[in-house]
Amino acid sequence: MHPIPPQQPHPLFNTAATRRLEQQAAAALPPHTLMQRAGLAVARLAQALAPHARTVWIACGRGNNGGDGLEAAMHLQRDGRRVVVTWLGTPEHAPPDARQSWQRALDAGVTWADEAPSDMTAADLCIDALLGIGVSSAAPARAPDLRLLGVLVALQHSPAPVLAVDLPSGLDADTGQFAAGFALPTGPISRQHPKSRHTLSLLTLKPGLFTAAGRDGAGSVWLDDLGVSPEPESPNAWLAGPALPTQRSHASHKGSYGDVAIVGGEGLAARGLGMTGAALLAASAALHAGAGRVLVALLDDGQMAIDMAQPELMFRRFDALALEQLTVVCGCGGGEAVRAVLPAVLARAARLVLDADALNALATEAALRAEVVSRAARGLPTVLTPHPLEAARLLGMSAAEVQANRLNAAQQLAEQFDCVAVLKGSGTVIAAPGYPPAINPTGNARLATAGTGDVLAGMVGAHLAAGAEAQPAASQAVYQHGLAADRWPAGHQLTASALARHITQF
Repeated sequence: MHPIPPQQPHPLFNTAATRRLEQQAAAALPPHTLMQRAGLAVARLAQALAPHARTVWIACGRGNNGGDGLEAAMHLQRDGRRVVVTWLGTPEHAPPDARQSWQRALDAGVTWADEAPSDMTAADLCIDALLGIGVSSAAPARAPDLRLLGVLVALQHSPAPVLAVDLPSGLDADTGQFAAGFALPTGPISRQHPKSRHTLSLLTLKPGLFTAAGRDGAGSVWLDDLGVSPEPESPNAWLAGPALPTQRSHASHKGSYGDVAIVGGEGLAARGLGMTGAALLAASAALHAGAGRVLVALLDDGQMAIDMAQPELMFRRFDALALEQLTVVCGCGGGEAVRAVLPAVLARAARLVLDADALNALATEAALRAEVVSRAARGLPTVLTPHPLEAARLLGMSAAEVQANRLNAAQQLAEQFDCVAVLKGSGTVIAAPGYPPAINPTGNARLATAGTGDVLAGMVGAHLAAGAEAQPAASQAVYQHGLAADRWPAGHQLTASALARHITQF
């Protein structure tokens, strides 16, 4: 059993793969072995998380996830804790393994309660062993029954730490979305009862723990493989880790790290909507992420010729750019003006990152989409960096549908455009045609501020310009971007311009 740090990659397995592994292991081992191992793992982690806990409340569901909780109850009771169990099942209807663990808990002398304790402050630790991987957010909406709902509410509002067995109840293992009626509370109630949340994933790590609502729901994630190898299953996704840091040769020069051209930043005169700041943020990020030179072609009719705060940036007219030799980051703050230059960018850029308004233009023009696809056939790498709404426009669906299955949406984009797709958000997904998607483990809510996406686009451009292939370039930039936010000093507001200036090698 070990915690899951972001410093190394980890294979992720969906519900179907996990169930196959479970069935194969159960067939090869003596009956009840897996549940015994799971219950012992839960008990050990519970003791490590709350070593001084005197009272532990365990909410157990009707199935085998509840059986894991019952097995843990037996161990914790024998170790001297006062264990209170609310079991939603019955011996006569329980699966055989769960029935056996119920008997072991009964013999150990645990305390049984039909409902959640009326005074939740008496519990020093709560264990959620209700549902495990038994819920899909894609299934027809079905609210939990009243008894289950009461237990869920108690878990969600408890002031004590909560340890979820395998998954927080109601979380879809594949998508990271909660099924209807199971979502964590938000607003004043949740802030009133701050608590630590932990999840012990059993057998495998699941994608849903690391993206969408899963990151908030799961809290700190631990893994116990219960002594079962994941072979012969292939991972359905990966939790991305950092690339090895590159050492720059003393004999290198600015030409060794490539030129990035930023094309965007519609001027104020065009429509009264000045967006040059977005392009300058991308340029600053490319510069600080290591690009040899950064050229800036603002779509502002030549209104700006130098940035006094960043004199390293070299301003160019768009028609003066040698696109065939450049890594181009196109679209940041581009507005409507980007449509006029996008055909040339798609046809000629040696390496390309498309963001923001460039993506919106693709969504409405089939000819531009075809040009993106043709780039792959010509061996020209392309990276798309949409947020969920931009991804929805590209895929012809709603943002809610994109968020409902972020991994699938990112993979659809990668396959449809034959390029690397970076779907931004909590647990950013990086997808490439023919490969399992990767989920980025770094980043936090500090990034929820204007301009941080422009910073990311510039960073991807810098990694591409330095010679990385599209998928590693995107993964490295996303990881580095999130890591900067994770290392942000407490009490200091993160702004996009400050973020761009504080990009460091990991």
